[in-house]
Amino acid sequence: MIAKGEFNVRVTKKEAVAAALPMQHHWLPQSNLDLLLPPLTFGVFFCYQKPTPKFTFFGSISGVLKAALAEALVSYYSLAGEVVQNAGGEPEVLCNNRGVEFAEAVADVELSELNLYNPDESVEGKLVPGKKHGGVLAVQVTELKCGGVVVGCSFDHRVADAYSANMFLVSWSEVAQAKPLSQLPCFRRSFLFPRRPAHYDLSVDAMYTLISSLPPPAAAAEPEALQTDEQSVISRIYYIESEEILRIQSLANSQKGSAKINHRITKLQAFSAFLWKTIAAGIMSRKDYSFKNFKLGVVVDGRTRLSDGDELLKGYFGNVLSIPFGDRKMEDLQEKPLNWVANAVREFLEEAVTREHFLGLIDWVEAHRPKPALAKIYGGGEGPAVVVSSGQQFPVRKIDFGWGKPAFGSYHFHWGGEAGYVMPMPNPKGNGDWIVYMHLQKWQVELIEAHASHVFKPVTSEYLGFI
Repeated sequence: MIAKGEFNVRVTKKEAVAAALPMQHHWLPQSNLDLLLPPLTFGVFFCYQKPTPKFTFFGSISGVLKAALAEALVSYYSLAGEVVQNAGGEPEVLCNNRGVEFAEAVADVELSELNLYNPDESVEGKLVPGKKHGGVLAVQVTELKCGGVVVGCSFDHRVADAYSANMFLVSWSEVAQAKPLSQLPCFRRSFLFPRRPAHYDLSVDAMYTLISSLPPPAAAAEPEALQTDEQSVISRIYYIESEEILRIQSLANSQKGSAKINHRITKLQAFSAFLWKTIAAGIMSRKDYSFKNFKLGVVVDGRTRLSDGDELLKGYFGNVLSIPFGDRKMEDLQEKPLNWVANAVREFLEEAVTREHFLGLIDWVEAHRPKPALAKIYGGGEGPAVVVSSGQQFPVRKIDFGWGKPAFGSYHFHWGGEAGYVMPMPNPKGNGDWIVYMHLQKWQVELIEAHASHVFKPVTSEYLGFI
């Protein structure tokens, strides 16, 4: 048997898949919220067990994917274009139907041998494709030794957020099964136009900053014990059993102690609080830390906040995100009960879950253009920082191209910021368990595994039920 992580992937064919219908070249401007994203690529992949006899040959699987992709690109035309700079130096999408790079590959590994707990070994550079300069989307379909299949995609985050990617993936699979699209994409940028006159709350200044104003990397200020191999950033995938999620939520909603909960804490808020507290407690236990504070951010989707009853915004394709964050003392995060930490999460989220916040953010970007800006927590700064992005709407069970639902699916996002990145997603089994993707510094991962191994359990083929 091949040792986990030690396998080869050979690309056998590459081609560009364009939209099935011709389209007139045009420019699609970035919205002010798109402009808050640096040039990042995020990946997503789906693992399928050996398809039914109908798909005996790998070529038939690839053929279905390509044909459906060409049809889906008629509606999702921006994905077949490329990102270029306009005269003002800002990115725009040139919708020229250059096509999506589509690769076919074979891997000398079985599905049960994939070390999904460590996607840096099993996924990065192997099952999720690289993306050509300027391209918006790249796809790779890989045949495994057991006959299983992995479909991997890479998206330009400046063009699509996770919600948009999810919408496309569902549409792609619906086309493959000759179903009507359950949601048509909308590219109407007028939804996110700035107001006249523009105005915004000063709280936006606390959440966002010009790139030119970012402080230098904080590595030099970190303790010597954390400046060696521990400083490296790694990815891991865990699962959390549904009972643990409910237990954490119950603790977060407890009225015991000094924290009074006025609003029910959601599962995501409770999870975020638990992660915040766990890492802080781990840092404090080392007794070699020099950090005073610890930041935690949570990604908020603004579609429902901005819709005001307009159903078209539900299908808006692009970025409609904000990343509010809290900054608390390390001692408080360790010593205070979980309900206090959860209340801190709820408090900083309250500033960003309103229509006015997103309208103000749009206006803030307009006031600073063309200077590039981004979320302040992405740039890190002094002390550790982690961002939690909810993947609870990840439609893993819907990505069926005709040969069955995925046995596993996850995002894979080496996002490059100073802050860590964590995304909890539903288990493909639909049993209430969560799959959690983490991209953190190695020392943070070690702290989590040392202090919360009863909650965060490594994803294994045994747990997933791979044959």
